[in-house]
Amino acid sequence: MVIRKLFKFEGAHIVRNCTSKRCRENIHGHSYVVEVFITSDKLDEGCMVMDFARLNKVRQFIDSFDHAYSLWIHEKEEIKEFIHKYNRRVVDIPLSPTAEGYALMFLAAAIKLVENQRPVNGETNVKVKSVRVHETVTGYAEAYREDLVLNPVNLDEINFSQGVIEEWQEKDLW
Repeated sequence: MVIRKLFKFEGAHIVRNCTSKRCRENIHGHSYVVEVFITSDKLDEGCMVMDFARLNKVRQFIDSFDHAYSLWIHEKEEIKEFIHKYNRRVVDIPLSPTAEGYALMFLAAAIKLVENQRPVNGETNVKVKSVRVHETVTGYAEAYREDLVLNPVNLDEINFSQGVIEEWQEKDLW
């Protein structure tokens, strides 16, 4: 069985090395919609794959990108310094901040945050199937577990600014 939870965030970035001059040369933003798909071959004691409340850390992780600048770690140093100097909410990320990059990164993070939880209501075989990131109302990227080989995500390279961390409900989120 598959369940889906939807999250939203407003975010800014520059997408270097893309074909669109506007996107590769200018800070711009999107209203993102992120869908996380979870599977299990067994329902828990509440007749659920898992309680949506157990996705709280995934929600907080994705919310960390809300009204934040997603800064590719391979950006020029002068741009990094400028972004960090004039913004309180910045997330340094290991993949280019494309819909595909976000989908892979959110998938890797969701796997870590969901599959490492201990069962509390008889959940078994709970797996993150995929993550879909809508960058616009007309386009999205969806990453499946097997896609993580396309561009492996080193979650240790994600760095949240103090302005993001201060707003976490769970200070040990990341």
